[in-house]
Amino acid sequence: MVPALPPTPVVDTPGARPRTPVVAVIGGGIRGSMFATAIAQNPGATLAALCDPSPDVRRRAGERFDVPTYAEVGELLQAHPELDGAVVATPDFAHRDAALACLAQDLDVLVEKPLATTVEDAQAIVDAARASRGRVVVGFENRWNQKLIDVRQALRDSGQPFVTQVLNLNDTRWVPTRMLSWAGKSSPAWFLMPHTLDLAMWLSGALPVEVFARGTKRYLTARGVDTWDSITASFALSDGSTVVLNSQWVLPEGSPSVFDFRYEVHTEAETFHLDLSHDGVTRYGEDGVSWMQFGVHQRNGRIAGVPIDMVGDFVDLVAGETREVPDAEHGLVVTAAIDAVHRSLETGTPQKL
Repeated sequence: MVPALPPTPVVDTPGARPRTPVVAVIGGGIRGSMFATAIAQNPGATLAALCDPSPDVRRRAGERFDVPTYAEVGELLQAHPELDGAVVATPDFAHRDAALACLAQDLDVLVEKPLATTVEDAQAIVDAARASRGRVVVGFENRWNQKLIDVRQALRDSGQPFVTQVLNLNDTRWVPTRMLSWAGKSSPAWFLMPHTLDLAMWLSGALPVEVFARGTKRYLTARGVDTWDSITASFALSDGSTVVLNSQWVLPEGSPSVFDFRYEVHTEAETFHLDLSHDGVTRYGEDGVSWMQFGVHQRNGRIAGVPIDMVGDFVDLVAGETREVPDAEHGLVVTAAIDAVHRSLETGTPQKL
């Protein structure tokens, strides 16, 4: 059973840290490098080190950030007893060991979504957080998108019962075939649906209680990536409303953007339509049509955007401020729900949560 949890957990701090938070990043890929940049440029934090098993990644990170790098998490933690927090940006299925090691040292931890890709791993992180002075924040970055913050406030102000939410979050074939070397250990559900399910729960304040899923598995398996092409999951929520999540990994690479993100919210009194794929600027040229995206952008030599604001709140949390954030127990709810999506795909039956 999924535990009944507050839809928007608030992590309170026991008191301010005695100094500027010292933070390490575990995982030096696309996201880890971005997080390291966000911490390095934050005047309220110190980037202490980066950990990644790849020698090339470590070399580039050491040169770029001028910090020591390590191949193993244990080595990093032993060398840096001054750490206050860590960001875990390893592949989706590899969060457990890094998170447990950090929590064992009472560090605050920002873990990329999903918290884990098995209920067992997610529960282990929850248990470790309960036994630790450290706290866990799960990186559901849509919560830092001002458009979505405004929609959530409007829905709260109206107080109307939810009827249904439909969320489409898709990627082009480039993501599972070239961007992710580990796509065969994941799926469109694990990689994309944690974002959309968390968003549906955050806006409605309701929990998933049942799911039925269907999918196709053809294009990617034929090309050596053993995972689902597309998945549709229909959830019943605890408030009596429904949520439909559509995610696929086989959009053509000629699409205007590497991802497609569209969202409908229907209450008994009003409807919201959001296109979050781009920021309203379409470029037409001889090489085709593209959408200008400003989710993460550079200004005056510094990066800015939604995930950077998320890292900023994590730093503030570590420093002793109070922030409303998704915690480990909420992350467990999402992991259990996406695990149920896969059970429904395999069995062809609805799954209770």
